[in-house]
This record gives sequence, structure tokens and C-alpha cells, in this order.
Amino acid sequence: MYASNPFVIYSRKSKFTGKGESIENQIEMCKQYIRLHFSENDAYHALIYEDEGFSGGTLERPEFKKMMVDAKKKNFRAIVVYRLDRISRNIGDFAKLIEQLNGMKIEFISIKEQFDTSSPMGRAMMYISSVFSQLERETIAERIRDNMHELSKTGRWLGGITPTGYTSESMSTVTIDGKTRKACKLKIIPEEIELIKMIFEKFIQTGSLTKTETFLLQGRYQTKNGKEFTRFTIRSILTNPVYMIADEAAYQYLTQKQVDLFSEKSDFDGVHGIMAYNRTLQHPGKTTEIRPMDQWIVSVGKHEGIIEGNAWVKVQMVLEQNKSKAYRRPRSNVALLSGLLICGNCKEYMRPKLTSRLNAKGEPIYNYMCSMKERSRSHICNMKNCNGNILDSDVINQIKMLSEDGSDLFRQIERSKRVLAGNKDSYNEQLGKLEAEIKENEDKIKGLVSALAKASGTSAESYIVRQIDELHDKGEELKRSYAEWKNLTASHALADIEFDLLAQMLVTFKGTVDDMTVEQKRAAIRTFVKEIIWDGKDAHMVLFGSDYEYEFPESPVGIERLTAQTDEKENFEDAAEGSGVEPLGENSK
Repeated sequence: MYASNPFVIYSRKSKFTGKGESIENQIEMCKQYIRLHFSENDAYHALIYEDEGFSGGTLERPEFKKMMVDAKKKNFRAIVVYRLDRISRNIGDFAKLIEQLNGMKIEFISIKEQFDTSSPMGRAMMYISSVFSQLERETIAERIRDNMHELSKTGRWLGGITPTGYTSESMSTVTIDGKTRKACKLKIIPEEIELIKMIFEKFIQTGSLTKTETFLLQGRYQTKNGKEFTRFTIRSILTNPVYMIADEAAYQYLTQKQVDLFSEKSDFDGVHGIMAYNRTLQHPGKTTEIRPMDQWIVSVGKHEGIIEGNAWVKVQMVLEQNKSKAYRRPRSNVALLSGLLICGNCKEYMRPKLTSRLNAKGEPIYNYMCSMKERSRSHICNMKNCNGNILDSDVINQIKMLSEDGSDLFRQIERSKRVLAGNKDSYNEQLGKLEAEIKENEDKIKGLVSALAKASGTSAESYIVRQIDELHDKGEELKRSYAEWKNLTASHALADIEFDLLAQMLVTFKGTVDDMTVEQKRAAIRTFVKEIIWDGKDAHMVLFGSDYEYEFPESPVGIERLTAQTDEKENFEDAAEGSGVEPLGENSK
């Protein structure tokens, strides 16, 4: 059992290195501190939250957020960290955290700084230390920016993934003192750079990312990674200043945008390209963000530019105009299968497309269309559309049939529960064995500690110490195994509850689904259905927890309702640059 007022250990490391103040080392030092200042029992039952790969500059860390949620539910005694900046390097975040913990009467202990919020002096010292941590962080950031300023003067390529059309080439320079310095610059790849020129030309001609994308898909052009072009990758190319020739137009544009320019006007020679440093902002697990241009550090590069300044600037203006003029056409507010329905031909998602007609019930008629078919204008994929109203209705009806007690899905749930119960018994048996081994190991250590006191100063002392160390390592390994098995047991207990909930939802689905809102129907379908595959004639529904595809049977009136298709007379209207639902032509059925 856990202690009624458990200690909490929190550890964080920006990235895994396998050495130094690793997550494991931080946890062990915190346990030793609790063991020394409180008790062995407190250390053993301490709750552990660990974030690896997250910066201390933000509190948006999964295990930290979970710890704070748990702190409101459980009566934690104290949160222990190895070092203050493991929690946060931001004084504002830290101050709010301490105030929050004080309100919950939870102490905060930092081992390295020996700070403890139980005393006013400890709180004051912690605030002071946090100020210095933030100052250090800001100083490092400023130093990095200074380095970028110096590097920008050289026009070098700093490494990383090279832009399409270029490769990285090593170059050497000799300094005044005779030393040879190596650096990198971009070198043109002829076949790739021709594709880049074509992309710029096509966009200038059409003024549309969608039409440029369609042109590239129809021509079967691919990115340097062998993937199909998307509007996102095209836009990324069009907005990259690396392709812009450093000429008079480029100088005027960059100056107007107030970039941090580290080249003289005379350097804009009409030949070389532009290097922009500090242009992107990386977020772990998120899409790369482009910084505002007044934060860029820009210089004339050592590489050759390919797009004249006037043309590049024109492209940026068109993109901005499209962005401001674009509007999102209303998405279908009745379609249920977006994100679930997959084209059986190209494996792309199928999206709902509204028509201008109504069915007998007065509902807008919509079809599902393969997104690759739409983007390539049927050149890469020509999958037949399916009638969305009929397909959505059939999915609901088939799930209603699955809610019968004798259905295959119910039998699958019962089989899974039986397997789970057997696993749970074996897990509990393993936990019992590990508990016994841990106790036996601790008893041996206690015995050796007693023997060590008697053997002090004798030849047996080092032998006993070595045995204690070995048993300690064994004990830590046993505790890790115990924690893993405990987690497995807990997850299986949760899964047991989930199976019961799933069965209960299936039972109630038939009687409640017709009264649900569209959003509730979508959520309910996603509870049971993993994906639906459309092959142009039939739909195949793959259920969660199932090892088979559920094929829709014929309807009671003898019609294979899921074979309803639209004619191949779709009116492919070009979308505005926003991603909305496009209405089909009057001839669509």
C-alpha cells in the first residue's frame, strides 16, 4: 500500500543522453534524500513522475501536468526534485507553482540547492535562485543570437536538411593567421532546381496552390523524398528566400520588411541567393513555425540564386492576397465518416462533398470523394464516389445489428475479457513473487549491515560492502520489475472496465442513436469503428479489438445499399486557397 501522505519525485531531462543527470539518477538521488531525512518507507512508496525530452522553459509537459492534476485529488506531502530548474526555468511559472502548492499545503524540496518551502527563508532563496536560472536561460538565448549574427556574415549553410534543388558542399578558407577553416555552402542540383523553377512559374501563371498541386500530381512529379506534392510542401518552397536572387528588388523588399540584414547593398550582386537564419521556430511534436520577418537574420549567401527578386516578391504578394481573400466554405454538418472512410485504391481519406440537391427527407445530398482523386483531377486515382447519405445510414444500422447479444462483436468482447482475466491472475501471482523477493533481498541487506558494524576495520569489511552493493543493485532491479508488473495489472484493470463500458454502449446504442446530435453520432461510431474501406462497390468496416473486416450484408429490400455510386461527371471546381467542402455539379448523383 502507498503511504497516506506520499512524497512525490519529479524528474525532467531535455533529451536522452544516457549519462550525467539522467532521469534514473535524478530519481535515485531524490529517493536517497527522502530515505535519509525521512524514512525508508517514504522513499519506497514515493510516487514518480518523469518527463524526458522536454524543455524547462515551459510547464507544458505531460507528466508534470498529470502530477498537478493528481495533486488536487491526493494528499501529497511534498514534491521533491533533484535541482530547481528540473521544474521550471521561468520565474513567472515557478512563482505561480509555489503559490499553487502552498494553497494545497504541499511542500517543495530541491535537493541540490537545499531549498525547502516549509520556511520563509527557503521560499525567498528559491525565488532568488529561479531568477538566476531564468537569467542564465535568457543569456544563453542571447548568446545563440549573437552567434547567428556572426555566422550570417559568412553566408554559410549551417547544416540540416538542404532545400530541394541544392546539396551541401564543403569549402575551405584560410584565415589571416594561416589557419584553415572548413565550412559548407549550397550547391545546385540541376534536375531538382529545374523542378523548383517550374513550381514558381506555374504558381505565377495560375496564382493558385491548388492548381499548382494538381499540375504536379498529374505530371507525377515527386519531392526529393519520393512523396507526392501537397499544397503545404509547395507553399514551403515558394516562401523560402533561399531561392531568391540577391538583386535590387530583393534588397528593397528585405529592407522594407525590417529584417536584421547583415549584408551591404553592394553585396546584392544579382547572382547569389539569400540565406535567412533564425527563420523557423521548432516545437517538439508540432509543426515548424515561421517567425515574423523582423526576427530573421539575413545575409547574401555563397550559393547561386535562381528566382529573380521581383518574381519572388510577386509570389509572396499573391500568397498573402489568397490568404486574406480565402474563405472556408461550410463543411458538411451532417457527414459522419470523415477521418474514418478510406479509399481502397490509393489509401487516401475520402471527404464529404455537398451537392445543391435535397433528398426525399429534405436533407442535403452529399457524396464521399477520394481526396487524391480530387487533388489529381482523377489522374492518380479514379475511385468512384459513394453516396454519403446512404453510407452513413448503413453504418448506423450495422452498428445497431452489432448491439444484439449474439453478434460477433459481443462474442469477441467476451473472449477478450476471458483472456484478460487469465492474464490478470498470472500478473498477481508474479507480483506476489516479486514482493517476496524484494523483502528477502532487503532482509539480507539488513543482515549484512549489522555484520558490517562488527567487521569494521577487518579484511571482511570490503567483501561485505561489495555484497551490499550487489544486493542493492538487485533490489533496484526487482523494484523496477515490480513497478512494471504493477502498471500492467493496473492497465488490465482499466481495460476490464473499458470492455464492460464498450458492451454497455453497444447495448444502449440501438435505442439512443436516433436521438443523438451529429457530433454525438460521430463520437459513438468512432467508439466501435477503426476504419471503413470503400472499394468502389462495397464498404468494409474494421472494428476496434477485432481481427476481421465486417462486410455489410445486403439490405432487407434486396439492394446492396453500399454500392450506391455517383456518376463520373463531377464538376471539379477549383477551391479557394482555404480547405473547405466544394459543392458538386448538378449532374452528380
